[in-house]
Amino acid sequence: MLRVHFSGVDLSRIRLAPRPDALWETILSFHRLRDRRGVKVFGEWRQESRTRLNGETRLLAALVPNRGYFPDFLTPREGLSGIDAGLEAVRATAPDRLRAEIGLLATAHRSDGTCPSQDRTSPPVRLTPLADGRSDAVGRLTGALRGYHRAAVEPYWPYIQARIEADRAVRGRALLDGGADELLDTLPPMLRWCPPVLEADYPVDRDLHLDGRGLLLQPSFFCRGTPVVYRDPDLPPVLVYPVTDTGAPAPADAPSTSLGRLVGHTRSAVLGAIGGGCTTSELARRAGVSLASASQHACVLREAGLVVTLRHGNSVLHTMTPLGAALLRGGAPAEALTASPNVAEGCVAGRVRP
Repeated sequence: MLRVHFSGVDLSRIRLAPRPDALWETILSFHRLRDRRGVKVFGEWRQESRTRLNGETRLLAALVPNRGYFPDFLTPREGLSGIDAGLEAVRATAPDRLRAEIGLLATAHRSDGTCPSQDRTSPPVRLTPLADGRSDAVGRLTGALRGYHRAAVEPYWPYIQARIEADRAVRGRALLDGGADELLDTLPPMLRWCPPVLEADYPVDRDLHLDGRGLLLQPSFFCRGTPVVYRDPDLPPVLVYPVTDTGAPAPADAPSTSLGRLVGHTRSAVLGAIGGGCTTSELARRAGVSLASASQHACVLREAGLVVTLRHGNSVLHTMTPLGAALLRGGAPAEALTASPNVAEGCVAGRVRP
């Protein structure tokens, strides 16, 4: 079991990540690529990604075993700013940290996912150049990460963004309605808020004391089964958890058979009324239509990939996808689009295989 211990200060410093983290999604998707779970959601994605990869994953497989520990330096916090910033941070990892974290792979208990008790061991032979901090080896790693991300994650990024944004809308609404307690209580079922401790099913027994540092909640599309935290307790605390109600990822250029149904002033008004997120009742009021009409229009928009709908308590919450926002604004670039309000940003003030 994982136990995250909060103080009053920590509760005031909970934050929701503003967007998906490029490197967390990259590393966690590599787990999904190799397991056999979730065929309905990941089956087609696996097939498409493997075709694009053409088997070039040996270096990543050495660093990210099927089970157990993988190095913390692979997912620096700069990944929130995109793949380029994340890879620059990986490239800048100090040699002593490379050796220490890669050395842990030598004695990790891969059969049950537990982590080694020793902090410094000899690294696997094939990873010795990387553990020594050689620039050519680090370059090969960042190249492998970039190539994998380009093949398996980048084509699906708009879909991943939409799912993360929908999850943020649900958590942000909970935070506004009931504060940090309700936010923590609405996390996925494998996470249980038993004040002042957040518990989770976990392959190893682990206590994480926040000690006034707060906690960054990072929703992830490719995280499944259990949440993930850094093994190093001195790193800024991050809890990566799976988004709920996910469907099969679709590449950004996948044609939609439902887009032809998106015509008329009423439906355009409904799409615009969704804005940064709303329930069906709120949508009906904003758009000036009946509750049944609002539900019908939201269903069509969802089928067209323009809206994501998640259940929140006894209601459902609709949020606009990047595609929906771009269509509404005539194809404006993503940077110019109005995203869901960052209601949680600043307003409250050995990991294992997921």
